[in-house]
Amino acid sequence: ACSWPQPCSPSFPQHCQQLKRAARPAPAPGRWNSGLPMNIGVLFVPQQEAWVVERMGKFHRILEPGLNFLIPLLDRIRYVQSLKEIVINVPEQSAVTLDNVTLQIDGVLYLRVMDPYKASYGVEDPEYAVTQLAQTTMRSELGKLSLDRVFRERESLNASIVDAINQASDCWGIRCLRYEIKDIHVPPRVKESMQMQVEAERRKRATVLESEGTRESAINVAEGQKQAQILASEAEKAEQINKAAGREANAMLVKARAKAEAIQLLAAALAQQHGSAAASLSVAEQYVNAFSKIAKDSNTVLLPANTGDVTNMVAQALGIYPTLTKPQAVKTQDEVPPAREDSQPPATEVLKAEQGSSS
Repeated sequence: ACSWPQPCSPSFPQHCQQLKRAARPAPAPGRWNSGLPMNIGVLFVPQQEAWVVERMGKFHRILEPGLNFLIPLLDRIRYVQSLKEIVINVPEQSAVTLDNVTLQIDGVLYLRVMDPYKASYGVEDPEYAVTQLAQTTMRSELGKLSLDRVFRERESLNASIVDAINQASDCWGIRCLRYEIKDIHVPPRVKESMQMQVEAERRKRATVLESEGTRESAINVAEGQKQAQILASEAEKAEQINKAAGREANAMLVKARAKAEAIQLLAAALAQQHGSAAASLSVAEQYVNAFSKIAKDSNTVLLPANTGDVTNMVAQALGIYPTLTKPQAVKTQDEVPPAREDSQPPATEVLKAEQGSSS
């Protein structure tokens, strides 16, 4: 019975087999042993190619680019090697890291044939051999690294793989120029954990930066307040110094001069005729006015026993001035000439005159 979706008719039994053969994928032509040229005696070798010739089944020589002559039937072109740089895709493979994480990694391998003889007779399939060597070396190198170091040390990982391939492929006449990792596929759960770790790390950095900014801001504010207080105190100090050195000093000097002049004028007035009597009268008036203001400032008033005796109070007030001026009079008794008897009237006569004028 035919297994094809549309069954064949009994009269055409070969139709089904032809369709099956057509549906099969055609095998990929091998680069190392396909398209061998025929020996017609005169051959033209292209640039950057090496043709390996065998004579009666034994290696004879390698044809150089350009015109070459061979003996038909005896010489045979057995291998054609390309001397250009070859790019090989390394299939995706699984590898386990040092911290037991399974990764899917694929890469690209760049190599070149350095010795056509070794590349032809040293290994059966150089491309397959180098690919398998790259995969096994990748697994062994990834087993030495943790997941975090795999992403950070891709360049060193590529260099390690290139060195391992060159050590093994030296006898094959092939040299690996470089190896590049294309994609690294991480399991979904590990990827989610990595994303959470990255987010946590970024939040941590943001928090640290924010705290540092707050600290710097507080320090700047404190420094500003400190400088402001220092400047304000210095300004106040300078202002007080200027006031003390300027206006207040001048005012004190003016007051002192005015007071000195007033004292001089007062002394000159007292030295004149009837000056002592006038001073006594002024002191008595101030004494009486002080008694009149006592009850205005406080409810508690201390009065002498003879408050009602006005004459006694006036006499007491008039007696204050002679008491204060007595030591000065004693000192200046020899210097001041004696006054005339009629120069100063008695205090009682002055008081009677004042009472008569007031009445």
